[in-house]
Formats: sequence, C-alpha cells, structure tokens
Amino acid sequence: MLDTHAVARSLTAANFTPAQADALTDALREFTERGDHVTSDQFKAGQAEVRAEITELRSEQRTQIAEVRTEIANLDTRLSKQIAEVRTEIGNLEARLIKWIIGTVVTTAGVTVAIAGVVVGVLRLLAAE
Repeated sequence: MLDTHAVARSLTAANFTPAQADALTDALREFTERGDHVTSDQFKAGQAEVRAEITELRSEQRTQIAEVRTEIANLDTRLSKQIAEVRTEIGNLEARLIKWIIGTVVTTAGVTVAIAGVVVGVLRLLAAE
C-alpha cells in the first residue's frame, strides 16, 4: 500500500509546491490502485519465459542448420558421382574417337595405296602399248 502522506512530505521537502506534491501523489496512488503495473516477480517470470523461448528457437535453428548441412553433403556426393560418370564417358568417347580417326587414316592410306597401284598399273598398260 502506498503511503501518500509520506510521499507528499518527501516531495514538499524536495521543494515541490504542496499542489505539485498532491498531484504527483494522486497520480502514483491511481497507478498503484489500477493494478496494471508489473511487479518484480511478474517481470522475472516474463523474462524467464522469453529466455526459454529464445533457447527453444536456438535449438530449432541448430536443427535446421544441421538438416541443411546434411542436404548440402548429399548434393555434394551426388554431384561428385555425376562428375565422375561424365569424366568416364568423356574418356570412353575420346577412346572411340581415337579409334575412329586411326581407322579413317588407315583406310585412307589403304585407299591411297590402292589408287596408286591402279595408276601404276594403268601407266604400265599405257607404256606397253
């Protein structure tokens, strides 16, 4: 309970006019009687609730971060596997291309030799006439 007389005396001792002291004391009395103020215990309880909520949110955040890290690791593994498969396929294509080029060169050389043989044969026939 607020001792309004003691508050008014303290205020007049601090050079408030009696009217000012009464007005301030009345305002304090109304405030305390309304009961819409927060007590120290209520404040501490609210503070504890907020801290608990923050702790819970931090825990949820850590869980979500761990899940994202797991997803990233899975993606990294899948991408590494796919990159390895692409590299293998490129190696296979290179080998096939080299075989094709060698086959083409050998075939071209064979055709060239055959043509040269035909030309030589034609020239011999022409020379023999």
